[in-house]
This record gives sequence, structure tokens and C-alpha cells, in this order.
Amino acid sequence: MTKEYFELEIKPKKDYEVFLDLIESIIDDTIEESEEKSIIIRSEESLDDIKSAIVKFSEALNIECEISYEKKDSVDWIKNYQDSIKPVLIGSFYIRPSWEKSIDDKINILIDPALAFGSGHHETTSSCIEAIDKYVKKDDELLDVGTGSGILAIASSKKGAKVDICDTDSICIDSSISNFKINNERVNNFWIGSVNNAKNKYDVVIANIIADILVMISNDLKTSIKEDGTLILSGILDKYENRVKNSFNDLVLKERIQKNEWLTLIFKKTKEI
Repeated sequence: MTKEYFELEIKPKKDYEVFLDLIESIIDDTIEESEEKSIIIRSEESLDDIKSAIVKFSEALNIECEISYEKKDSVDWIKNYQDSIKPVLIGSFYIRPSWEKSIDDKINILIDPALAFGSGHHETTSSCIEAIDKYVKKDDELLDVGTGSGILAIASSKKGAKVDICDTDSICIDSSISNFKINNERVNNFWIGSVNNAKNKYDVVIANIIADILVMISNDLKTSIKEDGTLILSGILDKYENRVKNSFNDLVLKERIQKNEWLTLIFKKTKEI
């Protein structure tokens, strides 16, 4: 370990997920997400280029973004980070990092948060897992669109579903497959791309992305569901709720789960589209 390291903290005033997606796509270092909705990057190498990219990105989007950049004396921040990450209990599921013990009477999911976004702490992830606990059944054929860390797909597999995954980012696919292996679960099929490349129809389709993308791919999502199939949509800020609902108004809205400003919407397909 070097004597010093660099720490860059980014706190956008809005569109947090957009900034998080950008940062995950351009760096390999560990990312920490704080409860104050800021993203923290630490590295032994200079983060000047990353800082400049974030400044230009926020200016292009006309989004105010607080940025703090410091050189600090080295401490065991990896251990500090691990100590700050707590396991999450959601319904039948217990999501834990590798350094925490399992709980015997729960469905344990092992996810190290540093590997990729999606560790059960974010409202969209936890509400999706609630929906999975309620709507996913044994032997369901299921597709997780934009799988990220694979946590939703793994939860579905542990409920007995036959799971396919896709993501436009190959790093997410690799991370998801790795997480499947450490959870002793198996991916049925995977591809780099989106739902439009699906060759089958599914009993359940999950898409935890952002509202604009959900609207953009709405027809492909609806086409991918079987008759009487279930569609679980998340990553939706409440201010965009009507926009998403209007794009899926030919489905039946079964349930709406809200946590803070984030929504998960569960639809049922009751007729051919």
C-alpha cells in the first residue's frame, strides 16, 4: 500500500443513476455509495482525468454537481469500507457481503458491493426483490434486462426460476456470471445487448434501469412476455411515473411499490399486444 491515495467524491443534484452509470463505465477502482447520494472513488493513481470528465458531463447536462477531490494519507479504507457495508434483509432474502455470516432460515444471496452496482441497499433493488419474492414461482422462465451485478437474477434463480440475463455492458455480464457461481446458481442463457435480442418469451421479465430507457424499449419488453406473464419495472423516479405508465397502459398494473422517490411497477399481460 502506498503512503497516499486520491479520493474523488461526486454528488449530483439530480439524475444520480446517470452519473453512477457513467462512473462505472469508465473506472475499474472500487466505488462507494454514501447515504447522502454521493459517489466516492479512491485510487492510488491520480483521478484528475475522471474529475475532468465528470465536470464536462455535468456541464453538458446542465446539472449542478458537487465535486470534492483530495490526496489523503493511506489508511485501511478497504476494511473501513467493508465495515460500513451492512447485510440487507428483504422478505425471504438475506443479501450479504462475503465477510458476513449467512442466516440459515433465509434465502442467502452473496454479493460483494464493490463488484458492481446492485447490492440490495438501493431502493430500486430492494423493491424489485420484494416483487420477486411475491411474483416469481418455481420453474418460471425469466429474463433480467440490464442485469448489472445479477442480484435480481440470482434472487429469481433461488426461487426456482430458469433465468436468462442480458446487459449492454460486457463487464456487467462477467460480474453477474461470477456472482451466480459464488451463489451456486446457474444462468440458463446470457447475451450482451438488450431485450430486443431475446429469442424466447418469458413468464417474468424484470427491467431495473431508468424511466427513459424503459419507455424507449417498452414495445420490446411487452413483446418478450408470455400471455399472463408478469413485467417488473424499476429505476423509476416518481416524477416520471405517468410517462412510464402511459407506455405500458395496454398492460394491467397489479402493484406499485414506492420507497422514497423511487418506484417499482408490476404489470400483468392479459392479452396479446
